[in-house]
Amino acid sequence: METIDRIEVNAGVCSGKPVIRRTRIMMRNILGMIAGGYSIDRILSAYPDLSDEDVAAALEYAARVVDTRALNCAS
Repeated sequence: METIDRIEVNAGVCSGKPVIRRTRIMMRNILGMIAGGYSIDRILSAYPDLSDEDVAAALEYAARVVDTRALNCAS
């Protein structure tokens, strides 16, 4: 399975927010934990259904979204 294939966007799951496939674990939760300084091991402890590959998929997904969208950043 390609890393990005681990991500699902489905209107019937978490109001269409991106999640790890076959879970209700949202990308924003994983990314928020990383931004808050959590280690991957700590994230995996908080979400035992996740794997290292799932966390990597969340990061890859975020990188692709940022790469494809213009961001409004105030100076």
